[in-house]
Amino acid sequence: MINADPQELSKFSELAHRWWDPDSEFKPLHQINPLRLDWIDRLAGLQGKRVLDVGCGGGILSDSMARRGADVLGIDLASRALKVAQLHALEAGTPNIDYREVAVEALAAEQPGSFDVVTCMEMMEHVPDPSSVVAACTRLLKPGGWVFFSTINRNPKSFLFAIVGAEYVLKLLPRGTHEYARFIRPSELAQWCRAAGLDLVQTRGMEYNPLTQRYWLSGDTSVNYLLACRRPA
Repeated sequence: MINADPQELSKFSELAHRWWDPDSEFKPLHQINPLRLDWIDRLAGLQGKRVLDVGCGGGILSDSMARRGADVLGIDLASRALKVAQLHALEAGTPNIDYREVAVEALAAEQPGSFDVVTCMEMMEHVPDPSSVVAACTRLLKPGGWVFFSTINRNPKSFLFAIVGAEYVLKLLPRGTHEYARFIRPSELAQWCRAAGLDLVQTRGMEYNPLTQRYWLSGDTSVNYLLACRRPA
């Protein structure tokens, strides 16, 4: 069994052609990408590193990490989104980047201990077994390597902000993008990370002001949050 939901893959494939339109449904990803990129680069130092981007979609984060000097492999199971990512890399002349349609668990069996940095952003709330993703990401890391996760907390505030607010009121995302039952509490993600043998290094929240349309990182993990971990050397 591949750890993927066919409905989720179909949902993102339908929008594939709009990944690189900064005013499309993917506008929030374009807006938060510099924040995520700088945070990852500051902690792990991307220059010259071998990096895996799990659930890369159309390649927004993958492409920017390659432009920071990393050797990047982006993987996803949504084939149309991957084709968009590959086409963009060709058109933009992005160096040191490759894409593959492969499950993270399968890649972990094929290339264990191969990457300095693994990123898995806005993906775990879309798969049936997110703990399996955490374990696979850990297996793919070299000793001392970094893994970065981002997802959405599960509580009444996150339901109000991430679903009602983002999908219905502000229309930042298409309706049905998220399913509340699949949101993940930081304590749950931290438990999976520790069970996989990771050391937790830093947790950050991501906030949004609808009036200024500005995102920023903070200590508030009540809705969107990011977690940085390391595999012991």
